[in-house]
Amino acid sequence: MASKTERIQFLRAARQLRRIRSFYAAAMVLWAGSAAWTGWQAPGSRQMWVSVLLLAVFTVLLATASLSLRGLAAPATGRPVHHAAPHKTPSVHHHAPA
Repeated sequence: MASKTERIQFLRAARQLRRIRSFYAAAMVLWAGSAAWTGWQAPGSRQMWVSVLLLAVFTVLLATASLSLRGLAAPATGRPVHHAAPHKTPSVHHHAPA
């Protein structure tokens, strides 16, 4: 059974990967637009190749983050996740008849 701190660390890691994945996707869109624009304006220029290189870098980063998020498996606890303290029912002790 995973401890509470392991579960919290897992949730933080998954949240961080989702955030960085959206950043990488936005960067890919930006550099794809830049590569298309500079390729249209000045085909074969240094700016175009830098844009294409940065597009490739962010594509690899996005793929890596997506695969890491997919491979990150939630620790199985067998019950739903609750962020509040668990409610414990008072235990009733029955004594055996004498």
